[in-house]
Amino acid sequence: MERVMESRSAAETFAYGKALGEKVSPGEVYSLAGDLGVGKTVFTQGLAAGLGITEPVSSPTFTILHSYEEGRIPLYHFDVYRIGDVEEMEEIGYEDCFYGEGVCLIEWADLIREILPEDCIRITIEKDLSRGFDYRKITIQR
Repeated sequence: MERVMESRSAAETFAYGKALGEKVSPGEVYSLAGDLGVGKTVFTQGLAAGLGITEPVSSPTFTILHSYEEGRIPLYHFDVYRIGDVEEMEEIGYEDCFYGEGVCLIEWADLIREILPEDCIRITIEKDLSRGFDYRKITIQR
């Protein structure tokens, strides 16, 4: 199943993330793809809000993983851009997150494709400058 949404502002991107966050279930793993600056963190902030997380959410570029436990279910937010080898994911204990009671959202997930669960849900955010500076196409593939 594929769902395509169009966003024309950061607020809309946040709202789409929030709507998804209100529906996610424990054990779901989402890959989040898109170029730098397309709104991956804004979408993630919305998803966190949908889970009831009120603490600030930022991209874990240098730490690889941020865990947020205060919401309806835990959120494990990965940014694997700086991963050199899949073994680094094992050191972090990714399996506890992927197969635990929370929801995982992984930025740059294509870099660790070989360890992603088969039922990983793909989210892609794309710009189209011909449609405006703030335009984003958000595609969710289950």
